[in-house]
Amino acid sequence: MYQKQQMKNGIRVVTEEIPYVNSVSVGIWVKVGSRNETNNINGVSHFIEHMLFKGTQKRSAKEIANSIDKIGGQLNAFTAKESTCYYAKVLDSHFDIALDVLADMFLNSSFAKEEIEKEKGVIMEEINMYEDSPEDLVHDLFSQGVWSGNPLGMSILGTEESLNVLNRDRMVNYYKDHYIPENIVISVAGNIKHQVVVEKVEKYFGHLISPLNKLSIIDKPAFDPIKITRNKDTEQVHLCIGFEGVETDNESFYPLLTMNNIFGGAMSSRLFQNIREDKGLAYSVFSYPSSYQDCGLYSIYAGMKATQLKTVTQLIMEEIHEIMHNGITEEELFDSKEQMKGSYTLGLESTSGRMISIGKSELIYNRIYSPSEVLEKIDRVEMDSVNKAIRKVFDLNRMGGAVIGSFDNKLDLRDILK
Repeated sequence: MYQKQQMKNGIRVVTEEIPYVNSVSVGIWVKVGSRNETNNINGVSHFIEHMLFKGTQKRSAKEIANSIDKIGGQLNAFTAKESTCYYAKVLDSHFDIALDVLADMFLNSSFAKEEIEKEKGVIMEEINMYEDSPEDLVHDLFSQGVWSGNPLGMSILGTEESLNVLNRDRMVNYYKDHYIPENIVISVAGNIKHQVVVEKVEKYFGHLISPLNKLSIIDKPAFDPIKITRNKDTEQVHLCIGFEGVETDNESFYPLLTMNNIFGGAMSSRLFQNIREDKGLAYSVFSYPSSYQDCGLYSIYAGMKATQLKTVTQLIMEEIHEIMHNGITEEELFDSKEQMKGSYTLGLESTSGRMISIGKSELIYNRIYSPSEVLEKIDRVEMDSVNKAIRKVFDLNRMGGAVIGSFDNKLDLRDILK
């Protein structure tokens, strides 16, 4: 059973008591990510995530890590386009330790200048590592192209140029502007009672107040169906093509997820079976939707030999034409919905999965969708709604793309994507 309470200062606390487990997962969510940045501070959200592990007035970086390691727990964080989360998973008897460490990191980080300069090197290496993974990089290149000029298209990691100009003042000011009660959700799932969590959260976070400045306003990106090529010395060519998708609360959200399972989202999907299993032309080929508060993308990826680029692209386009003109079968619809329900339910088998589910739901939707509500939304997907999603997303006149690899400089994606 989910419970929610909003503290006097605006922080929301959401919990799910699970009395039959021996663990507790706690997450501190902030409604801030790379979407809130500008070009000159691109990467600051992710940089702050790193800095909160680098020491407080009370604990060094090593002591932060050791505090959770020595009790057999897990401590981590992640930054996304629209959110940042700091979380820990521990035995239920160690909840006080986990909350104390997380609160100390979150509220009392030193942002020491020497640590900032040191961490710049670490993040630069993370960017370099990403550059050495073209199968990941091509997705960023695609979003940067189709959402050019909007923060949503920028890299979460930032760039070498933007990181070089980041300093302590800019970082601390950004932290103060965004790490405010209205932007914070604390989610807890496991063997602990709601009122106990509320009392302990109040002890650590009750003193926080919001500044008088308004919350940041985000702009909806305009989709530009641009085609980009980037020459890079790689063994494979990496292709990402896609379309404008749907936002998280769009009526086509679940129908699109259902269609995606059939088209390219699973090992049994049409893309995987045709291009990899039947023809052996690519090791990795898949599709996926990305949805945000007010927009989305639908992306298709394939990695292959340079000599197979045109063939694989043609096969992808054939599958797009097939699903546009002939749709899906009743059997595919049934199987896809069952797969979605099974995958969603299995993801809730751990306290960390439940903590993420209720925390993200409250942060993004301002409400918690119960498992029964989510399963009902999946069950309500019908053939008509799937066909509507297909018509909405697959607009061949507005198709963007990106390709990375070692190929002829004369390569023009516009000649291939027809």
